[in-house]
Amino acid sequence: MSKPFGTAAEIVDEYLRIIMIPEPDAARKFTSPTLKIIFTGGRRMSDPADTAAFNAKRYLWVKKRIERTETVAGGTPAETVVYSLGTLYGAWPDGTLFEGNRYVDRYVVSHGLITRLDVWNDSAERLLTPELAG
Repeated sequence: MSKPFGTAAEIVDEYLRIIMIPEPDAARKFTSPTLKIIFTGGRRMSDPADTAAFNAKRYLWVKKRIERTETVAGGTPAETVVYSLGTLYGAWPDGTLFEGNRYVDRYVVSHGLITRLDVWNDSAERLLTPELAG
């Protein structure tokens, strides 16, 4: 398996660009075969295709507006933690548009590959509270 080049933050940003298309097969080149994903609500996944399939059920379409990518100090080639923070925008399954839905993604990058991804966002709150949904 070839490894992507660049810093841990660049790897995360490129992974996000590709997975938001969505192209999970292309995004897979940035992930370890032992990838562990903990998605919103504690959902366990192990492949970029899993997150794309979940998003396809929750949203008509969704994109990320990345506000910043932060690399935690003290990272090594063996383990660097990177956070991606921003907002989601898109459309709910009924076609209602939304924006400003906050997200935080936490990545662990090891030797150039993403080994873990934790995902949090406001989607559940917005779905449960219709006045926040738009």
